[in-house]
Amino acid sequence: MARQVYEGRTLSSLSFPPVRAVGRGAAWYRGDCHVHSVRSGGGELTPEELALGARAAGLDFIATTEHRSAAEPGVWGHLATEDFLIVLGEEVTTKTGHWLALGVSPGQVVDWNYGVRDGLIDQCLDQVHRVGGLCVAAHPHVPYPSGDFMYSFQGFDVVEVWNGPWTSDRPWNADNEAALAEWGRSLAADIQTGSWRPAMGNSDTHLEGQIGIPHTVVFAEELSTAAILAGIRSGRSWIAESAAVEVSFTANVEGRIAGVGELLATHGGRVEVRAAIQGVPAATVSFHTDRGKVHRAALPGDGAGVVQWHTTAEDSAFVRIEVRHPNGPVAALTNPVILF
Repeated sequence: MARQVYEGRTLSSLSFPPVRAVGRGAAWYRGDCHVHSVRSGGGELTPEELALGARAAGLDFIATTEHRSAAEPGVWGHLATEDFLIVLGEEVTTKTGHWLALGVSPGQVVDWNYGVRDGLIDQCLDQVHRVGGLCVAAHPHVPYPSGDFMYSFQGFDVVEVWNGPWTSDRPWNADNEAALAEWGRSLAADIQTGSWRPAMGNSDTHLEGQIGIPHTVVFAEELSTAAILAGIRSGRSWIAESAAVEVSFTANVEGRIAGVGELLATHGGRVEVRAAIQGVPAATVSFHTDRGKVHRAALPGDGAGVVQWHTTAEDSAFVRIEVRHPNGPVAALTNPVILF
């Protein structure tokens, strides 16, 4: 079995996943933070099948998010390797909305038996934050009782704007178009107050063939739970429908460059925004700011191309992009670059 590294020690096996893998150092890592095994209601895959499927889909990490329960000791530890990280989590399925607790302690179970009127959500979020975890508002527009998200996003760190295939008839997949629109509308005001919440995308895997559709691509200093969660929390991430999709998105003013989730001091200068895309044939790239959709351009038939646009901080508080297939579904989207 491959070596596993935990808090600086090399171990041959653990009863729970190690918090650090060797990885590639500071790099972009692909991961799916919403997956269910046979230990969740509706889940049909074993942990081993999930890990194999994730590797086949080109992922570097997954998060265990069983319904209302923690990852069981001894179930996941042997599946983590030098270059594949498993983050411990839970899908907290409350009576008035679901959320993901990522980075919880081994065996930790976050309470789920309450609704918005019970006033317990803040103390449950605090329970996750105290151990360095991340709280994600999950599929906020699912069309069934208890799934529609009734809580304020305040207190949550991230919003899952893309859950499963962009369009799906499966009841647990969200109305992704509505979730993205709601998040996009909130960005301007939230950036103005310094409280914006990054977007992420996950598969909500229950069945074979779902894992990694979509997933979050995050820049992290290393392949560890703490570094991955820090990258997601800061918005240094974008969402892809598959590992075939590559996106590079930057803003440049007088040689100063910032990427997704970063701030760019423009000093009043003209900003060149550049998006390089691969893997989405005949797609349309659209640029979005606090003024809405401000620019769009088509990619060539082979799906590889570069689109540039210019703005200023006076005209645009931020810039983000969406990459859509010719018939409308999203293939990739980014968190914003913030201009000031």
